[in-house]
Amino acid sequence: MSISGHHNPTDGDQRTFHRTTLDLGDMLLHPWGRASDEPDTLLTGLTVAAADPLIALWNPLTTSDRSEAQAWLEARQDGWDRGVSAAFAARNATDDALLGSVTVRWVDRADGLAMIGYWTLPNARGRGVATRATSAVTTWAFRTAGARRIEIAHAVGNKASCRVAHRCGYLPEGTLRDSHRFGDGAYHDEHLHARLATDPEPAKPAKCPTS
Repeated sequence: MSISGHHNPTDGDQRTFHRTTLDLGDMLLHPWGRASDEPDTLLTGLTVAAADPLIALWNPLTTSDRSEAQAWLEARQDGWDRGVSAAFAARNATDDALLGSVTVRWVDRADGLAMIGYWTLPNARGRGVATRATSAVTTWAFRTAGARRIEIAHAVGNKASCRVAHRCGYLPEGTLRDSHRFGDGAYHDEHLHARLATDPEPAKPAKCPTS
């Protein structure tokens, strides 16, 4: 993984996310930008993502038309501006097509506690996109933003997200009951996973909890 705009934190700005592009070879992780700066293909990708049944259930997006996609981009831009969240568009390196998105945000900035989430478009699934992108952003957040602990919480029924968490070295820590209201309007139990900055890089995925 190569990093453009690499930032080495100092004591004065620890735990601040700075705009960075992560080059994974065939895939680039670009900070989501202003709507005026993004190609039409990415805006179209956001509207396609909002209409996908799995994204609508587990990661609902308010990007069903162009104006909503623009507002969504502005919110991502604000997170970068304030250093409180880092939202990356996963793009194909050859044609810039949108593959998915990964976002890491502070839950408790002073304590170094963050949370990461991800989604992929239907045509990008089964190719390791979410795993590779999440792993890269995790490493980046530990190394350059001073994250101490990063969590993943996903609905128990979201098996694909569970597999990504394991492959990225996020250890299962338990089940959160009726933890979050998802796109179907119902509260779901969630599996909680976490990685510490002191944890070794993942070698072998752990088994997902069964309930």
